[in-house]
Amino acid sequence: MKLSTYFLPVLKETPSEATIVSHQLMLRAGMIRQNGAGIYTWLPLGLKVLRKIEAIVREEMDRAGAVEMLMPTIQPAELWQESGRYDDYGKEMLRIVDRHERDMLYGPTNEEMITDAFRAYVRSYKQLPLNLYHIQWKFRDEIRPRFGVMRGREFLMKDAYSFDVDAESARRSYQKMFCAYLNTFDRLGLTAIPMKADTGPIGGDLSHEFIILADTGESEVFCDKRLLDLPAPGLDLDFDGDLEPEISKRTQYYAATEEMHDEAEFAAVDEDNRVSARGIEVGHIFYFGEKYSKAMKAEIMNAEGKSVPVQMGSYGIGVSRLVGGIIEACHDDKGIVWPKSVAPFDVAIATIKARDEAIQNAGSEAYEKLQSAGFDVLYDDRDASPGVKFSTLELIGVPHVIAIGPKGLERGVVELKYRATGESEELSLDDAIAKLTGAS
Repeated sequence: MKLSTYFLPVLKETPSEATIVSHQLMLRAGMIRQNGAGIYTWLPLGLKVLRKIEAIVREEMDRAGAVEMLMPTIQPAELWQESGRYDDYGKEMLRIVDRHERDMLYGPTNEEMITDAFRAYVRSYKQLPLNLYHIQWKFRDEIRPRFGVMRGREFLMKDAYSFDVDAESARRSYQKMFCAYLNTFDRLGLTAIPMKADTGPIGGDLSHEFIILADTGESEVFCDKRLLDLPAPGLDLDFDGDLEPEISKRTQYYAATEEMHDEAEFAAVDEDNRVSARGIEVGHIFYFGEKYSKAMKAEIMNAEGKSVPVQMGSYGIGVSRLVGGIIEACHDDKGIVWPKSVAPFDVAIATIKARDEAIQNAGSEAYEKLQSAGFDVLYDDRDASPGVKFSTLELIGVPHVIAIGPKGLERGVVELKYRATGESEELSLDDAIAKLTGAS
């Protein structure tokens, strides 16, 4: 993509309405535009990152055996009335009446709708276990939307729902999702801390939040720092065994939020291993058993020929929230520092003295070679000063920049800059491409 033809409305100044780093940088980097309280247009750069996160989430759900579908954003109220949640959910639910005076709602979550789909088609335990998921926009009418996409009213979420014949099987499904979440966040370049959590309006008696650490996090996290020393998961989910040992390893060290913690339990942690940090919730999983299946009569025939309510769990990841969360955890005073897996572009080219014909030819050659090597390239071919070009590319967080200038061109070298470390080196173009290929 050539920057001269791309739509990247970067801002020099920080908008006054943005109070946290991710909101400031997403606005300055031209990733989003606010249309109303907690409602945003995703501009091209922001959408590229959103889609990369979505792809990783999808791949890990598929690897864990979940099956993708797509449910609508608008739901009939009677499903929620059937489950008993229509009145209980509160004012966060946006209620709508259509032209035929039918009560509808913009879905804040999908337990009722997925249970309705399940009961229409599944009758026997032989069709289980089953895990269905979708990635869809949700709406929760927050009383005070703030912090950009971190707490917006409209947001993109991956929500998965497991169905099992009994509690033991359901807990295995929960364990598999627990481990799949650790894999997902690891691939996103994040260290995620799982902690026991309140089930809230979703219901049930077993729940974990996944928290990423960031200095500007919304909640204070109390934990045993040995949680941070556990290696990246890389968990093999292609089997039906008991994953409880992995969960036990991940939760054996105490972790809790400021809002929900046991002071006595935290006090029992050895002082040398205590850390208090700020954290951001990016995922939440629940096992709630028969809460919805019993109310909505979603029953299956078990091996003994008895009709029983199906056992259920639900598993959410805030895909759009993760864009803000990653920025909160990965930035410096120059802008965003994307993990490679979610960076909007793999590498950028910045030409110095772009009007010079030899420089233009060298930039075009580098652009073609990098694309041929399989890289997603942003070519800053604008007639702008080096300072403007480098500050733009640092702001939007491209992991690598190849700078092409007259002096280097005379010596047959380009400058390869590394966004994460600020380091640079001079290499031939072919050597620079080879180095980037080896690092990808």
